[in-house]
Amino acid sequence: MEKTEIFISSVQKEFSEERRAIKDFVEGDPLLRRFFNVFLFEGLPASDRRVDEVYLQEVDRCLIYVGILGSDYGFEDTESLSPTEKEFDRATLRGKERLIFITGKDSERHKKMQGLINKAGNQLIRRRFIGTADLNAELYASLVEFMERTGVLHTLPFDAAACYGASLEDISEEKLSIFIRRARAERGYPLESDTPVLTALTHLNLLDRGQPGNAAILLFGKQPQRFLITSEVKCAHFHSTEVRKPIPSYQIYKGTVFDMVDQAVDFVMSKLARRVGTRELSNQAPVDYEIPRDAVSEAVVNSVAHRDYTSNASVQVMLFSDRLEVWNPGQLPATLTIEKLSRPHPSIPKNPLIADPLFLTRYIEKAGTGILDMIGKCLDAGLPAPEFRQDGGIFIQTLWRPPVEQAATLPMTGQITAQITAQVTAQVTAQVTAQVTAQVTALVGFFCQEPKSAKEIMNELGLKHWKTFQINYLQPLIKVEFLERSIPDKPTSRLQKYRLTLKGKAFLNQLENKTGSIK
Repeated sequence: MEKTEIFISSVQKEFSEERRAIKDFVEGDPLLRRFFNVFLFEGLPASDRRVDEVYLQEVDRCLIYVGILGSDYGFEDTESLSPTEKEFDRATLRGKERLIFITGKDSERHKKMQGLINKAGNQLIRRRFIGTADLNAELYASLVEFMERTGVLHTLPFDAAACYGASLEDISEEKLSIFIRRARAERGYPLESDTPVLTALTHLNLLDRGQPGNAAILLFGKQPQRFLITSEVKCAHFHSTEVRKPIPSYQIYKGTVFDMVDQAVDFVMSKLARRVGTRELSNQAPVDYEIPRDAVSEAVVNSVAHRDYTSNASVQVMLFSDRLEVWNPGQLPATLTIEKLSRPHPSIPKNPLIADPLFLTRYIEKAGTGILDMIGKCLDAGLPAPEFRQDGGIFIQTLWRPPVEQAATLPMTGQITAQITAQVTAQVTAQVTAQVTAQVTALVGFFCQEPKSAKEIMNELGLKHWKTFQINYLQPLIKVEFLERSIPDKPTSRLQKYRLTLKGKAFLNQLENKTGSIK
């Protein structure tokens, strides 16, 4: 079989060792050496041909162009262009597969090299590296992805491949039935809720030779993390603008894709300030959070649906005092760039067999509008547009919170800002100060003046996941004796409701006297 040629472009003096290391790596790897040859100018015999002509002819001949860009710009010809830039332009003109790897600090670059890097970044994903080993690893991942995309490697994608060690016994009939009922209600899905597991998974293309695929376990597994350990979602809340220990609140969520999305979204919403409107238009008062719930949900769903599940990293959801960051392992598809995300673009799911059930239950849309909707929701709420970046093998979404001074002036009913909460709680016990968050305070002030069921409270707060609600709301309030159960002898009774204690009412009175805003 004829091998594919890789052309390595760089400033020779700056990256002579890296160029040789790439050639040695490709030729020494049992997989890559079967499919690729690496061209290095240093290996050509002496001739009377012009050097620049030889370079450009080799670019024309290769199928893959690899650009290594650092600080130096290199020799400039009569057109004031370096060979490196002319090679990139030639590869672009000829429609070659281009892989760009960057190292060094922007502040130390030649201004023309920075211009070349910016030019490349406007057209395709740039990958950063530190050292030769990192460069080889990034190149390996890029070449394997190229072979899979072009059909050179005939292997099933992760979501379609059989989950090692799993069987149909590991699929939850209850979770599958819940999914079908919701899919019928949301999209008119044709199957009945009592459809046998085998039939349902076959209909969703979630079987590999009769065995449940990875997507089937992630969507409907009894214990997905038993087989896919790093599929969990890690959530952390910081009171500052940076990662700093001790972490005030940290949770690791497991379960199906649906479980993890619901739990992670509820975690974030439970930490955000919110305002409650009036019941003029319906029996339920509208609740607006400082970051729109739909925008938060879109960011979390993106991270879970489109992550690289073969990575040892997990999705991380981190709420800071000024922003929400959602990290997921994986790269944007080769045809998408960061710049294109803010414009209409096609939907290219990393894991289509996971994305399809999420679409059927309206967790996502297939038209590629999700990120545009996220941007629109944030702008409509008066927030800056979300930002996106690729940091090595991690894709990061950033949603901004309103400035503290802006949040403090929002008209709140039943909700006070974290700043006011800090002032008030300083007057009560140290135990309350340590455990009652701004969101818990809001719950005391608005929802529990009269007994309410857990379902009623969750509906008012816009929360979906019972465990998150229990950890962030009920347990702290019961622990500091602000709330009590209406049926204390039967904690799990279906008739259970929650009401303020005398201590809780006293705390509420303090808030009313301090802020004059809680009615």
